[in-house]
Amino acid sequence: MGQQHFLEKLRVKKPLVHNIANIVVANFQANGLLALGASPMMAEGIEEVADMAALADCTVLNIGTLDQGTVLSIIEAGKSANKKGIPVVLDPVGVGASEFRRNSVTTILKEVQVTAIRCNVGELATLGNIEWQSRGADAGEGQIDVQLTAKQVAKRLNCIVAVTGVEDSVTDGQTTIQIDGGHDLMPLITGSGCLLSAVTGAFLTVSEGHHLQATANALSFYKQIGERAAKTANAPGTFAVEMINSLYSLTSEDLRDNMKIVEKEDIQI
Repeated sequence: MGQQHFLEKLRVKKPLVHNIANIVVANFQANGLLALGASPMMAEGIEEVADMAALADCTVLNIGTLDQGTVLSIIEAGKSANKKGIPVVLDPVGVGASEFRRNSVTTILKEVQVTAIRCNVGELATLGNIEWQSRGADAGEGQIDVQLTAKQVAKRLNCIVAVTGVEDSVTDGQTTIQIDGGHDLMPLITGSGCLLSAVTGAFLTVSEGHHLQATANALSFYKQIGERAAKTANAPGTFAVEMINSLYSLTSEDLRDNMKIVEKEDIQI
């Protein structure tokens, strides 16, 4: 299934994407989903998350602004999504920054079967139990074989692992796909990764079981969004606006002409 077909099907379906969002970027995330062609639902109250997840086409779980109540809501929403059989995306923002975050993600992953984890290299290192110098939500510093570690985590958790950065890697534990592109301004926008996790969830709603391909295509699409936004913006403030505009205006034909997806040889682990 080609990248353009995922986007076309998404814009026809207009999936309802339930988000337990990072409060810092909830507005950016919701506007980005609307521009893409999806319908955002931002609900995290423990009293209603199970019902909201059951209404949705996917649920996106983000630990960016975490407390114990959010953890409980994430688990309730995730279980409800699992019961319905819809995709679940986990964004383990800054998971290595505190013991509370590490323990919370461990608990979430025991209680909820996630479809995909969208993380940066530092977050992957924590998930892979590799020593790393965390810098909050930023990637931080350390030494890691990204593709090998991602495959190990994907196999252990039985999910897709998408690691984003200058070069993105997506794996299901067997096959690894590399995605190039993007722009240097993307990391300077608060919530660019959070929005990508939501975009990934939207793409997964039309995956028809092709979770690896849908995730890789979502990441490639998003890198092209960054490239397109940079053509008319040269500073973070205007770049954020142009990202929203590009989510709205990028067409299937544009995608077809600029695909930068390469399937890598399998790495034995």
